[in-house]
Amino acid sequence: MRSYNQYCAVAKALDVVGDRWTLLIVRELLLRGGSRYTDLQHGLPGIATNLLGARLKELEDGGLVRRESAPPPVATTLYHLTDAGRDLQPVLAALGRWGARFMPEPTGEEVFRSHWLAFPVSEFLRDGEPEGPPVTIEVRTGDQPALIEVAGGEVTTRLGTAPSPDLVLEGDAPTVVGVLSGMLSLAEARRLGLRTEGSAAVMRRVRYRVPADAS
Repeated sequence: MRSYNQYCAVAKALDVVGDRWTLLIVRELLLRGGSRYTDLQHGLPGIATNLLGARLKELEDGGLVRRESAPPPVATTLYHLTDAGRDLQPVLAALGRWGARFMPEPTGEEVFRSHWLAFPVSEFLRDGEPEGPPVTIEVRTGDQPALIEVAGGEVTTRLGTAPSPDLVLEGDAPTVVGVLSGMLSLAEARRLGLRTEGSAAVMRRVRYRVPADAS
């Protein structure tokens, strides 16, 4: 592991997490919890397998990742964040909020994974009617469907489908994320090809939360 050789907390942090792919590995483990090597490869399209192995070893040496030999039926090695690794959550959240300004300009060649929806959901959405009945939004984009569940003041997301979702959003990732993050209205998104089923009124239940650093 290369070092900046600077007695500065920022430089010390970058000695550990400043290499390419490192923070994205942390992102995957924050979003997914304990993960197999193949899970990490799927969530990091484009990474070479030897580079992933090297980065995981560096994160272990830095005390951010630990490995566990899971018993049957899993019977494989699982990678977990340590407490020090989980302490990077606010750093990743701040980077995501800062990077959101670049999201309206996709290149058209970028890969998207459905579990990444957890970031815009947790950072930008809140339940605008905590006393109301639970509602479910099924999102069909990326590699598999995902559910946004709104109930009791909480907005959560998970992979999967629902028998009777209140609203379905189906389209490419930039359009769907644009709607969820408030960058696009439903009308604008539909003009860009978004397909919906169910009650669009559900979106009024989901209020956009303006990040504190946007004021």
